[in-house]
Amino acid sequence: MGEGVKLTEKEIKYIQMFEALTGAAVVDCVEDDDLLTFVVRQGDLRKALVGRGAKIKELVRFFRKRIKVVEYTTDAATFIKNLLHPAEVIEPVRLTEKPDGKKIAVVTVNPRDKGVAIGKDGKNINLARLLAKRHFNIEHVAVQ
Repeated sequence: MGEGVKLTEKEIKYIQMFEALTGAAVVDCVEDDDLLTFVVRQGDLRKALVGRGAKIKELVRFFRKRIKVVEYTTDAATFIKNLLHPAEVIEPVRLTEKPDGKKIAVVTVNPRDKGVAIGKDGKNINLARLLAKRHFNIEHVAVQ
């Protein structure tokens, strides 16, 4: 987990239940209204989604929240691409550093998937921004 990442007691409990049920190691967890996002260790996505996501469906019923599972990777561009799934990223994610040292990521998605990438009221892109900042100190993620 990135330095300075603060989890609430509730998020810690969600992680414990998720790990106990799926066997996947959780790197981070974000609760946002009716959505729980779990970032799982690289290679653990299959464990979490085994059996057509039966264990995830069980957790959805138990937590009464939608669940999104994202695979962590040490490559920032791939991580951002994973965060925006199922939106189709059609060009490699461009990571640039501004003269003031702030990092930004520019993601080009298939035009038909732009709404999916941004999400209702910007929820998906805001989640991607939060997690990119937490794990890679990327100040801004832009979708085009």
